[in-house]
Amino acid sequence: MLNIKQRKDRAFDDLNINSKEEVFNFIKTFLYDKPLLIKSAPDMGEIKINEFLNDGTIMVVTHPDFIPENQFTLYGLLDKYIEIDLNIDETRGPGYFKCSINKLKKAESIRKEIRFKTSPENVVATNFKISKQTIDVSGFNIPTSIKVLLNQFESQNSRLSDIVKVDILKNDDIILKHIKKTGETLFIEDVSNPMSYKALTEDFIDMTRLLADDLDMYVKKNIEKGYKSIIISPVIYLTDSEHSIPFAYIQLISKTEHFNLDKVLEIKDLIFKLIDRIRDANTVLVQVHQEIVDLSKTGAKLRISDANLKKYIHKVKGFVFDIVFKLQAPITIYGDVKSTYTDNDGEMYVGVDFAGNSSRDDEMKRFYAMIDPMIKNYKSKLLKEIKALK
Repeated sequence: MLNIKQRKDRAFDDLNINSKEEVFNFIKTFLYDKPLLIKSAPDMGEIKINEFLNDGTIMVVTHPDFIPENQFTLYGLLDKYIEIDLNIDETRGPGYFKCSINKLKKAESIRKEIRFKTSPENVVATNFKISKQTIDVSGFNIPTSIKVLLNQFESQNSRLSDIVKVDILKNDDIILKHIKKTGETLFIEDVSNPMSYKALTEDFIDMTRLLADDLDMYVKKNIEKGYKSIIISPVIYLTDSEHSIPFAYIQLISKTEHFNLDKVLEIKDLIFKLIDRIRDANTVLVQVHQEIVDLSKTGAKLRISDANLKKYIHKVKGFVFDIVFKLQAPITIYGDVKSTYTDNDGEMYVGVDFAGNSSRDDEMKRFYAMIDPMIKNYKSKLLKEIKALK
């Protein structure tokens, strides 16, 4: 049996089919002799429901090597994705089961794009860029390797000001919590000047609004500590899917001089370099060719045989990779992982979705230009096959 991990739950419609008889008739009308797949064993190939018995049970023909437990689920496509949960009443031979119908489910959305089989001779997936570990916004799952980089950065830049601190953003301080939420920078040019606590632009924190009645106490504390200027700038990590995550901060406090905007820009430039180091440390590049089992304009199923890739893919939400069509330049796409499963031979299959804003517009235009003719040819081939059957 396969090890399946559904990353995103599929939403199902209420079919308004209540009785077992109605479910039985629905399946008999629409799914008789239709090709279906077994959810726990899609590698077993297509199966069919070939007989409907008077007692409301059905006969299911599968691959002879399929050995289920007491129940299994079939799935396929009508106008929408369909799932049928079955209980096994009797095994009548290898791959031949008498089953009672437990539940019928139909997906809310229609698959709008045709998905078709591909071959390694025509298109492959390669150049996988995958995060080694997840950077959690909560701050409780920051990899040790990244914490080490933050500590190194603090040591290397200790001369930037009288007080230099680099740490993870947490929710135990109102200012740090606000920075974590908004990604804004705190810049107080002159601690003793009330005007310095107002925001210069929308990229900066307006301390008069954030602290409100508590501002006077905050100003007093800063003066008592001998502070002249303060900068707190977020370290914002950009994920493979281009989501911004403020997860750490750099704080500079001066007791001897007043900072200006040039100092803020200097800190931001150093942060960009730090982010590059973090990305390099947290990203693995696997330059192997992997099979694209099937493909559509919005997603694909990949067959992962490389051991290094398997190690990382099972724990990430998505990854960047190249789709390479025969005799064409690579097209870089971000794949949002929808599901994974591993067959009995240890091969991993990954369903990815690359619709929406996760992939760059120019790359997607190139992708559409390549795949549109393939879809047209596939539709033409289907029509010819249908006509030949009539």
